[in-house]
Amino acid sequence: MRNINTIKVNFKGGIIPCKDLYNILLAAGKSGLLYVRFGLRQQLLLDVEIEELDNLTAELETLGIDYEVNKEEFPNIISSYPAEEVFIINTWLKANVYDEIFESIDYTPQLKINISDANQTFTPLFTGNINWVASPGDPHFWHLFIRFPKTNIVYEWKDLVHTEDVASMSLRIEETILHDKGKFYDNNEANGNELYEKINMDAFNIKPAVTPLALPPYNLPYYEGFNRYNNKYWLGIYRRDELYSIQFLKEVCLLCMKTEVGQLCSTPWKTIIIKGIGEKNRKDWNHLLNKYQINVRHAANELNFQVEDNSPRALKLKQHLVKYLNDDDTRTFGICIGIKTRKKSEVFSSILVRRKALFTIGKWGFFYTYDILCAKEYNPNERTDFVFSSDNPKFLLAEQLRRAVLSFYKYPDTGGDEE
Repeated sequence: MRNINTIKVNFKGGIIPCKDLYNILLAAGKSGLLYVRFGLRQQLLLDVEIEELDNLTAELETLGIDYEVNKEEFPNIISSYPAEEVFIINTWLKANVYDEIFESIDYTPQLKINISDANQTFTPLFTGNINWVASPGDPHFWHLFIRFPKTNIVYEWKDLVHTEDVASMSLRIEETILHDKGKFYDNNEANGNELYEKINMDAFNIKPAVTPLALPPYNLPYYEGFNRYNNKYWLGIYRRDELYSIQFLKEVCLLCMKTEVGQLCSTPWKTIIIKGIGEKNRKDWNHLLNKYQINVRHAANELNFQVEDNSPRALKLKQHLVKYLNDDDTRTFGICIGIKTRKKSEVFSSILVRRKALFTIGKWGFFYTYDILCAKEYNPNERTDFVFSSDNPKFLLAEQLRRAVLSFYKYPDTGGDEE
């Protein structure tokens, strides 16, 4: 039996310098890897056999690359940067502001941090513990939402915080939560006002949050293929099995560097986006896609799924459900379907398929059934609102999911009628 270990490499906000990625891919290739993956928090994942683990980690250390093996003690900072210019327009939050924040976070967070533009629904707003959302009407000020670790309790901060203090305040909040885990960590009685009182707000550039943040109606954009924006193109690449050929990605990096595209982006959909492709270089990208037989026009009802990281079981269930929706020709535009097979895993979804055991012995579960849960107003940035159906055996699950999707289109103001 193969002993596979997963190495995780974080890239803040999903921004991956091509030179760094190329060097990592070279090291991975030396250790016999043929593929890499990307995770829900925009991190790079490398699955390596135990015999090569020391060799690969030594190579990463030589390159100065931070990593974790089979752990999630330091979750990646995720951001809406991949959507900047592509899916987000008319916003003050530009690339230089993201860069300023990422550079100022000079520590390694132990809590999950999300940095998001409010004017988008491509990346999740509240799947972190410390969730910063750019204020639409107050340039350089941010709404803050705390989701207490290991709970579904979300607290909206009373103040807007200036960009220059996002990093320092994130650190202060993290230190406070971790210092008093009994109150704020894995506690369903966690109190946001109590946390607020422990933070010295006089030390930060703030102003009162006069009105709560209004969430945009959810509508998942089509995030694959060649697409024009401004005077350039962006390219989105999705892989059905979540595996990206190392040889292909190496050529992607080389072409990026050759054409003065310094970085690519990983997304929470386990995909990559390359922005800033010039018209004169489009033929080179087409040639590369042809060479590796990369299909960039998958059906929307396949692209609309969110699946846990490192879960072959969840991926297999996704494929089962996608086949049913495809055979039925079910429309899924604008909706996000999540699959959850582990307790307390975080899956961004309008409609969630949750696996549960009828009974357990120790850590082992037996005779699994599935619940289908819907977010409030089908907006995955909201919490669960109602259970659509429960205790479904697998042979009935796909049809129940289809009916849940139909309920989305019957709900007013879901945005599902715009394409």
